Amino acid sequence: MIVRWGLGELPGVLADLGIEHPFLVASPRWDAPVEIVGRWSEIPSDRARVDGDADGLLGIGGGSAIDTAKGLSAASGLPLVSVPTTYGGAEWTTFFGVRAPDRRMRGGGSGAHPAGIVYDVGLTLDLPRDISGGTALNALAHCCEALYVQGRDPAADPIALEGSALISHALPQVLEDGNDVGARTELLQGAARGGEALGRSGLALGHAMAQAIGGAYGLPHGALNAICLPPALRFNADFVPNELLGGRAAERAEELAGLSGFTTLGALGVPEGDLPGLAEAIAQRPGTRANPRPASPDQIETLLRSIF
Repeated sequence: MIVRWGLGELPGVLADLGIEHPFLVASPRWDAPVEIVGRWSEIPSDRARVDGDADGLLGIGGGSAIDTAKGLSAASGLPLVSVPTTYGGAEWTTFFGVRAPDRRMRGGGSGAHPAGIVYDVGLTLDLPRDISGGTALNALAHCCEALYVQGRDPAADPIALEGSALISHALPQVLEDGNDVGARTELLQGAARGGEALGRSGLALGHAMAQAIGGAYGLPHGALNAICLPPALRFNADFVPNELLGGRAAERAEELAGLSGFTTLGALGVPEGDLPGLAEAIAQRPGTRANPRPASPDQIETLLRSIF
């Protein structure tokens, strides 16, 4: 993976990958700083397609845009260069979720061809508070779960620990002053480390909960990770390294979620009567199966009720 910092590096990354005719995947708010052969602007989308004589894909935006681009990459075999505008970390993985424009899940898969990433803090400066907090807490979940998921890459542990520390330090500053370029830079660096740890190690129970609930109701993935990470950390307490977030990982994750304005599933509009069915669905997800401690539907329902 080629990783560069500064939007001015994008032409060089494309050239290094031999991409001369990129196809842009981005919402209408983003324009490509390079010449393109076409674009797809419906984000998210379950009907995206590549038009024109493209030899690569350029995804600009948050996780929905990059997941849409990864779906196209998997279908077409084209390499993907991502320019993230949030802290979500989707740019590092080959797997993706497919959502309809109403944000409800329509499927997903793997097999994308991520080849390059260009980070630029300037693209994050106008992020609203809720998106800053939610996507940063998604990145924090990547760091945390990478440290104990089954089959993890132990060599990625220092990257995950560094990322979690950067996010924990910078996020309160960003929430206090979204124009603080230094804090935004530190937060983006932490998110990049979280994305790398995600790509090298994988996801566990907290993400499985967030994915199932968010996909069922069209709710933001970051908001769900903010709420679901603390109970998942408590459930996995025997496997959480003492070095993570000063030895109080669940409490710190809960504090950061509160600062970001995320509290309960009920506050997001999740119906209480749906919790048993959600627990059954979560129990079948890959992240749950990769969790270091087995989680039954009844145990998962107890966790859901603890954050309802």
